[in-house]
Amino acid sequence: MIERGLKILLVVLLFAVGVGYLGHHHPAGDSFAVFRPQLAAGLLALGVLLWLVSARKLAVFAIAVATLALGPILRMNGVLNAASEMDLSVYQKNMRFRVEDPKLLGDDVMKRRPDFLTLQEVSGANMALFDTLGATYGARQFCPFATVGGVGVASRWPIVEGSGFCAEADGLAAMQVTTPKGPVWVVSIHLHWPWPYSQPAHLARLLPRLAKMSGPMVIGGDFNMVPWSDALRNVAMASNTMRIGPPHVTLTKLKGWMRVPIDHIFVSEGEGIVQRLPRLGSDHYGLFARFALPFN
Repeated sequence: MIERGLKILLVVLLFAVGVGYLGHHHPAGDSFAVFRPQLAAGLLALGVLLWLVSARKLAVFAIAVATLALGPILRMNGVLNAASEMDLSVYQKNMRFRVEDPKLLGDDVMKRRPDFLTLQEVSGANMALFDTLGATYGARQFCPFATVGGVGVASRWPIVEGSGFCAEADGLAAMQVTTPKGPVWVVSIHLHWPWPYSQPAHLARLLPRLAKMSGPMVIGGDFNMVPWSDALRNVAMASNTMRIGPPHVTLTKLKGWMRVPIDHIFVSEGEGIVQRLPRLGSDHYGLFARFALPFN
């Protein structure tokens, strides 16, 4: 009876892991992919149990599938994408629209002095951040988005006149700025939740906008999606960028039982390193990246 129950559980877990690789065919695949590490860990534990009840072949199979699923994710943790000269930096943050003290974030930004800021959930409650930043980050573009607040970008470098724009109600703010080495597109993105919510349709509208932007680019955002998903591969392809750094857990739910890496930074040619920063009153951890861009 126990062995039969374990075999049924094995079929269920194998099905769930397998569906997570089908995001290219249906967005439900990406929703399953979010839980790939947990499902793979379940397969490892199940493999041990199957071994103990002498179902040795099934045990080896379960452990092999779990290893194949976890391997690429663990390799991401070891990737530094280090460039020889990382002379640019970006601070990525979902601010939380109800944050009590936005000055905490402002003080941290001024301490680190990044070249660029990419922000989500910018609301009336946390707009005081920009009082702390003052004229240092005078180049700004803010775009309304959802009830949780808008998206914004800011830079120490001057904006290219007329370059700032919004994807109306679609969670994208962008502007081009002039750095000492040349122009750079700075983009902030906030995606809706994945299927069965509206993320697939949201991405379908945003990807053509990204594809039209040319030149060196840095994108920071709360993508509400994991880095091994088809959705983020599409973002990278459309923008001609690569996600940098390991998959840092940036949001925890269910008292820490659910830990997901959903905030990311993409840059042209994908050379850079990323560290995770404190929450500072938000429900998301921040990200700070140093990177290089390909200037002609």
